[in-house]
Amino acid sequence: MATTSLQSLHTQSLLRQNHHHYSDTHSSSSLHSSVFLKPTTTTTTTTISLSYKLSPAHFTLFSTTSSSAATTTTPATTTSGNPVFELLEKHLASQDFRQADEETRRLIIVLAGEQAEKRGYVFFSEVQFIPEEDLLTMDKLWRQYSDGKFGYSVQKKIWEKQDEDFSNFFRKVGWMKKLDTEMEQYNYRAFPTEFIWELNDDTPAGHLPLTNALRGTQLLKYIFKHPAFETADGEVSDGEEQSVSDIMSAKPLSKKLFSTDYSF
Repeated sequence: MATTSLQSLHTQSLLRQNHHHYSDTHSSSSLHSSVFLKPTTTTTTTTISLSYKLSPAHFTLFSTTSSSAATTTTPATTTSGNPVFELLEKHLASQDFRQADEETRRLIIVLAGEQAEKRGYVFFSEVQFIPEEDLLTMDKLWRQYSDGKFGYSVQKKIWEKQDEDFSNFFRKVGWMKKLDTEMEQYNYRAFPTEFIWELNDDTPAGHLPLTNALRGTQLLKYIFKHPAFETADGEVSDGEEQSVSDIMSAKPLSKKLFSTDYSF
């Protein structure tokens, strides 16, 4: 009886120990799983694409995860009727001829073609690729905001009056300065400090825009010979003046975005 009771107690004790061992093992296993289980995370990737307008200073951001678009202020209507020339017209209208000259150089490079843009300057053989309407529009803007004193067509007229002699042309438009020597001698002005960036009575006609001729005069010659300037003063062949907006509506302009390399 006592033996049976002791065996019963021993059996119950073993069962309790096994139960606790199972519980501890199960709890430890569960804890182990919960500690080392990698949490599930969800990463949402938002793709942003840029859709540029035809102005270097204006663009719109579109998000593929949103139905709404964040847009910048719509550029004001310009005389040219196309935002490609908005920055040039802005500088000219404010009489900031230094910046207008830089912007003109930038436009010439880009409009001459992809290779000129990658290179950062224009070969004279690439001038033919500049759309006539674009070149004529730039010239119209220069003449409009300088009272007819600046512009490629103004320069061409002076060049032709000098029998297409570039040395005489450079002196006439003030790109060369007279040296203080006994003999009459001239030297090229230093860029940009020695050039004239104000419009006044003493500013030579045709002084702007500048074209780098240090590597030769072929580039400037091909600009003057461009079909946009078939007549000396840049007028259309029938002699009637066209407004800038009329030129713009005649043919679509080149739709390109611009880099900031201003070198020729």
